[in-house]
Amino acid sequence: MSDLDVITIGESMVVFNPIQNISLVDSHLFLKQIAGAESNFAIGLSRLNHKVGWISRLSNNSLGYFVNNTLRGNGVDTSCVEFDNINPTGILIKERAYNKTQVHYYRHSSAASFMNKSILTNEYFSRAKYLFITGITPVLSESCHVTIMEAIKLAKKNNLKIIFDPNIRHKLFENSEEYINIINEIASLTDYFLPGIEEAIFLTGHKQPDDIANFYAKLNKKMTLILKLGSKGCFYSTFNESAYIDGIHVDKIVDPIGAGDAFAAGFVSGILNGKNLKQSLEQANIIGSMIIQLNGDIEGFPFKEQFEIYKSNILNSSDEEVIR
Repeated sequence: MSDLDVITIGESMVVFNPIQNISLVDSHLFLKQIAGAESNFAIGLSRLNHKVGWISRLSNNSLGYFVNNTLRGNGVDTSCVEFDNINPTGILIKERAYNKTQVHYYRHSSAASFMNKSILTNEYFSRAKYLFITGITPVLSESCHVTIMEAIKLAKKNNLKIIFDPNIRHKLFENSEEYINIINEIASLTDYFLPGIEEAIFLTGHKQPDDIANFYAKLNKKMTLILKLGSKGCFYSTFNESAYIDGIHVDKIVDPIGAGDAFAAGFVSGILNGKNLKQSLEQANIIGSMIIQLNGDIEGFPFKEQFEIYKSNILNSSDEEVIR
């Protein structure tokens, strides 16, 4: 494979998604899909015509092959994926009932949780421009934590910019104080930090974007902080400036899971295409609004041509509103 734009590392699971919006007690028919923050991001970025490499471990059986084939079919390089003969690919079961989406994880002792730093090579990192990581992988296991810290070292050695989305998963880590320390340590080493507002409140104890920005500026003054604000859009803060970027209105939300991964993919795509920070975040908001209108973690990710059409329609609608 030729040079990579982005490398990402993490666990992907097989999803069983009920066709009906009812309790699992009464659900009998399911779609088989995949999910995982890093693989969602990788597929979203690949569909926007970027070269992405995904590093992970999968079970050496049909479920592992399904995940691997789905990523490869979406143009993602999986040449660094290891296949495990003993441990399973994780499973995620969705439940949508009473206007609420719940997820049930079955990922304990999964193949991905046995990743270690030997899965990483300097040669692979030397071919890339960016490293995208989340706060999920380092809390899967101690070996995964070591793997992520090694990935950060390799990224810095090879002059890759590091993008970090904390993707807080409280079910994966019971000790909140230790969890916060792990996430903030990684945040202090990154170039772009992308927490949601509730995540940032949990991590800092502050509620206002400016206070959150000041907290992280003390950890790393060169960091660009990007706060995801849901339907309100996002807030960014750099050493030189800070501002809000308006969100995109959506008439109906079908499935909110995966919106943050879509936001990240849209943002990184913008940077890779030479857009400035504001333009990249506007693109991130648009793609985030697209994925929540369809069912599934990756199924709503647009290809580049679909994104351009959608963006054009939004701009035209805005013009019409102004005229009226």
